[in-house]
Amino acid sequence: MKLIVAGASGYVAQELLRQSLKLPEITSVIALSRTPVSTPSDVGGEFNASKLRSVVLKDYEDYPEDVRREFQGADACIWTVAITPTRSTAFDFKDVVRVCQTSTLAGLRAMYESGVAKPFRFLYVSGFGAERDRSRTPSFKPEYSWMRGETENQVLVFAAEHPGEVEASAAKPGLITTPGRPITSIFARAASAVGFVPCIDRAAMVTAMLDQVTNGFESDTLMNDDLVRLAKGLTD
Repeated sequence: MKLIVAGASGYVAQELLRQSLKLPEITSVIALSRTPVSTPSDVGGEFNASKLRSVVLKDYEDYPEDVRREFQGADACIWTVAITPTRSTAFDFKDVVRVCQTSTLAGLRAMYESGVAKPFRFLYVSGFGAERDRSRTPSFKPEYSWMRGETENQVLVFAAEHPGEVEASAAKPGLITTPGRPITSIFARAASAVGFVPCIDRAAMVTAMLDQVTNGFESDTLMNDDLVRLAKGLTD
């Protein structure tokens, strides 16, 4: 299986690389990023670093021919490129839309046009608060939440327009915990305990996502509880 990890230098993507390099069923990993990506230093255990190929892309909206050639024959993509809700206030909202929505759809189209395997599985990493229904007003950053929800809608529409060729799903985790970020993890668990927003361990989330792109999506929406359940079933 040939997997594309988009946004490969990011927080979740680095764990995707760690686990992918250990899985025998994944034979090639295209690490797509705006900067060169190398094998994470803390992979641990047995892994195959030769599977990793760093592909540098200047702009996630523009895919030159040399990058498209790297996509050929790919079986799946996990798309992690985004500006998070907390960071979004530091940017003009049109730039947030460009990164979170325009780039996602441009990337999906470029991969499809490049001669990927069929069916090609595209997993869009969204967020728990993303709202697909405009008639419902989210309690936190509504414009941002609607925008992420509309991105989910458009990804799913693209798949529906290409039956048998593209399969898509949106992963919607809550707050993400990891031993490497103790303060963030404490806040996430506290927020989950009071029912504000659920949380999930980063490694567990990645385990679930890799299973879904490898073996097929159980649904076009993978909520936080779904990801926790899938990971637990794989590790028990």
